[in-house]
Amino acid sequence: MRKRNLLVVALAAPALLLTACGDSADTTATDTGTDAATEDATTDDAATEEETTEEAAPAEEETAAPERDENVDLVIWTDADRAETVTKFAEEFGEENGVTTAVQIAVETRQQFREATEVGQGPDVTVGAHDWLGEFVQNGVVAPVNLSSDVQSLFAENAVAAASFDGQNYGVPYATENLALIRNTDLAPDAPATMADLVAAGESSGAEHVLIQPVGQTGNAYYTYPYLSACGGGIFAQDDTGGYIAEEVIVNSPESIKGAEQMAALGAEGILSTSIGDDNAEGLFTAGDAAFMISGPWAIPNIEEAGINYEVSPLPALEGCDAMKPFLGVQLFYVSSKAKNAALAQEFVANYITREDVQLRFFEELGRTPANLAALETASAEDPIIEAFSAAGEGAAPMPNIPAMNSVWGPLGQAGADIVSGQDVTERFTAAQDEIVSAIAGG
Repeated sequence: MRKRNLLVVALAAPALLLTACGDSADTTATDTGTDAATEDATTDDAATEEETTEEAAPAEEETAAPERDENVDLVIWTDADRAETVTKFAEEFGEENGVTTAVQIAVETRQQFREATEVGQGPDVTVGAHDWLGEFVQNGVVAPVNLSSDVQSLFAENAVAAASFDGQNYGVPYATENLALIRNTDLAPDAPATMADLVAAGESSGAEHVLIQPVGQTGNAYYTYPYLSACGGGIFAQDDTGGYIAEEVIVNSPESIKGAEQMAALGAEGILSTSIGDDNAEGLFTAGDAAFMISGPWAIPNIEEAGINYEVSPLPALEGCDAMKPFLGVQLFYVSSKAKNAALAQEFVANYITREDVQLRFFEELGRTPANLAALETASAEDPIIEAFSAAGEGAAPMPNIPAMNSVWGPLGQAGADIVSGQDVTERFTAAQDEIVSAIAGG
């Protein structure tokens, strides 16, 4: 039984991941896929400047973008969850460099940063999900961040890849997250190597549910993707540098279809169901009614609070394929293309945030899995759950950060729900492919 102190700040929920991609303030997890979730950087708190004690704004102004503090040298925008921690770092950086800093809370960070920067009213630095990058570059609101090969080697390769767009680096990663297999060890003592092993163990456990995975009536592409990846499929083809090619959608490739067929088989067996979605999946597991659940680190606080004995392990392999590989979500520090103090912003992001001690403190204060390898090693030694999620994310591809990904979440999610309900796999994934290609072509 893995037991830890509950995180002071819970990680974003899968639904949160899903919206990051489309910025519908609805991604977690997804940070999930992340168009169906709210941005990791959104909150309901009023926008306030961290270093002031102004009265709370009227309710109707709570979502307004912060007004840049022109009286300081370095301005950083982030969400309310991270503001306190980022403020500590900003103040420390300021003391070390003899400059003034301010951290301001942006409720709709993605949209507000983009819009404010376009008119020259944004911050010098902002914090957010890596899948915002393509949109930011497309709108010209972020500047490249030059990291030497020595600095890049301090981080996991897939975390560095997440900060790259068209071969150029645009940010510094500080945390990662991904799906894994969580099991109730009272019902399933051993980690299954294959999906067949999982089903056998779950059925013999006597649990009401063998496997909990959000599907819902409209599906969830974030959870569908690992089935495709296991068999060599996916969403977009990749070039030699690992970049995603928007013009080459592979949702209905033979490899993707092979993985989707195994997802459909689980639906036919009653293992997966459209009656289980983001709204009730976690509750079924925390009630002790399921042997296994596919989820991310955002689920752990509630599992521990419920007193469930649990372990975390990599996703299982599918028949005739490899292990399921989830998307990797990465949190970045971005530098504005219109930073008032560009050199200072670059120094903060490229030479301060990259430090091992800074990255480790994000783990200590927010429970985030460090992107810095040395910090990750320390965190893993302290927390076996961090170590387990990191292991489950090894080899995971970064969630596509190209704008075309916004056209994927709905069609692929619905196709996944439909095949779980018994519709023909090839027909539904071909239709999803056609819809995605058409949407991308239409801009």
